[in-house]
Amino acid sequence: MYPLLFRTVLSRMDPESAHHAAMRVIRVLGVPPFSWASRAVTKPAPELATTALGLRFDSPFGVAAGFDKDVKGAAGLYALGFGHVEVGTVTAIPQDGNPRPRLFRLIPDRAVVNRMGFNNHGAEAAADRLRSLRKRSRRAVLGVNIGKSRVVDVADATADYVRSATLLAPLADYLVVNVSSPNTPGLRGLQAVETLRPLLEAVREAAGVTPLLVKIAPDLPDDEIAAIARLAVDAGLAGIIATNTTISREGLVTDAATVAAAGDGGLSGAPLKARALEVLRLLRATVPADFCVISVGGVETAADVQERVDAGADLVQGYTAFLYRGPLWARQINRGLRAQR
Repeated sequence: MYPLLFRTVLSRMDPESAHHAAMRVIRVLGVPPFSWASRAVTKPAPELATTALGLRFDSPFGVAAGFDKDVKGAAGLYALGFGHVEVGTVTAIPQDGNPRPRLFRLIPDRAVVNRMGFNNHGAEAAADRLRSLRKRSRRAVLGVNIGKSRVVDVADATADYVRSATLLAPLADYLVVNVSSPNTPGLRGLQAVETLRPLLEAVREAAGVTPLLVKIAPDLPDDEIAAIARLAVDAGLAGIIATNTTISREGLVTDAATVAAAGDGGLSGAPLKARALEVLRLLRATVPADFCVISVGGVETAADVQERVDAGADLVQGYTAFLYRGPLWARQINRGLRAQR
């Protein structure tokens, strides 16, 4: 049913407008009694429960940051069967993001190009919604992804991140420092080890007991990825999320004119699968066994999720395939994982 809806209706809509329409439905699903009925149908089998970051997850499969930027759909996403929801990216200062259009489908590649630019209502608004969400007796594990406010100079990035962490860490089950989006000028430069160390140490102190992770780009050379991994361990972080979107356009089958028309931005979806798996294996070979690695990028099927788990991922996230698979995607993944066990 959903493939027909996608081909005939959704694929003809502006991608961002389609996302907002879907989010309205997801928000409704997060309200009782709809949430109770949905979760009853999508709830992961008990044997899929896993432990990471000192937390219990109903399933190793969750939603990556970017889907629910403003903590508006987390309850509905939990109702759809996801084991955790990473909200954000949230910035200390509210911002509109980049001008539209800023989201583009590459359908033949089952991929998306985005240059959203961290559009969100800011850390204070996110904190208010998180307080309300945490009052629920049943909810998803909540990760909060924080980024640099666009109006803040890179030289002042640490204070900006600390402000967000101070507001949001007490309300998060885990916190993520995003220094790897290609859509905020200068942000990826923060991944340099000499710059990253003081940033991570300051945010870790602000986060207190909340587990802290860092999210990295797939475009870094292997030696730099290994260096960041060692830094994260040395700085006392709880884990790494790999990977963010890529600026590469290699190997795409979509018409070159369509790709060019999409322009700059981060590419996500199936084309990222091979590199994300490579980075996962590199990280697992570098960090201790008890250091959490969350794998994201090119995940679409239960077999993809199981491959990441077998390669050493503690948790796995997806986003782009939601657009192509539809609202029962998490249920399909969870059922497929159960069948493989």
